[in-house]
Amino acid sequence: MDVFPIILVIHLLIAIGLVGVILLQRSEGGALGIGGGTGGGLMSGRAAGNLLTRTTGILATTFFVTSLVLAIIANNRSTGSSPFDSVPATAPSAAPKAPVAPSEPAAPLAR
Repeated sequence: MDVFPIILVIHLLIAIGLVGVILLQRSEGGALGIGGGTGGGLMSGRAAGNLLTRTTGILATTFFVTSLVLAIIANNRSTGSSPFDSVPATAPSAAPKAPVAPSEPAAPLAR
């Protein structure tokens, strides 16, 4: 069983989650943050900030690890040869060939 597609799907889910968590955080300017604002909620602003910061760190670490694992797997799967190795080495001719004039015309000529 090949684990490459499984790790790739996990990697993509982590990337989507990381983007979502980053967008939920409150920016310094306060213009782009979705989760900012006041009001009574389940968590205070400080607790939500700590949770989002910790979640971002965990997702970033797992994203980095899955990136390394995918790179190692891709390196081991490759044949190690360059695509240019399979091209036959033919030397180009020294002079380009001139077009050959036909000996007889294809259509009769008027005299």
